[in-house]
Amino acid sequence: MTTTSTADICDERGDAAVVCAAPLRHYGARREFSGRVATVRCHEDNVLLRAQLEQPGQGRVLVVDGGGSFGTALIGGNVASLGAASGWAGIIINGAVRDVAELRETDLGILALGSTPRRPGKAGAGAVGEPVSFGGATFAPGDLVVADEDGVIVLRGER
Repeated sequence: MTTTSTADICDERGDAAVVCAAPLRHYGARREFSGRVATVRCHEDNVLLRAQLEQPGQGRVLVVDGGGSFGTALIGGNVASLGAASGWAGIIINGAVRDVAELRETDLGILALGSTPRRPGKAGAGAVGEPVSFGGATFAPGDLVVADEDGVIVLRGER
């Protein structure tokens, strides 16, 4: 794909570009990012999320369905730095983050609903590698996701 702007992609692809309508905010240093989707579903617990970010990212984007919870942050500065060092392009979280000042300095695209100072649980509950849905969009492993200042789009089956 030669076009990276979400607005241009929507103009070119029409309904094939699925827009995520969740009110996500930018937290990382990268304001534009794209990559293949990897997924985690977890609620107020980031053990599985951290384990994914420890794996080589290879330019992928980790999409995390935290159920929209603000009860705990799913990532902070340390976990985000781990993802950047492992080669992930970005993280999109249907939930909260913390350590906002640190996240701003992390060379990673980070989108989340908001922030909270409370740290996550460590039980390891959740699922990895399953499709997740929020904001009217479904993110399946291997889909292409593109994010910028205008929003987030998913291109299913795009190679």
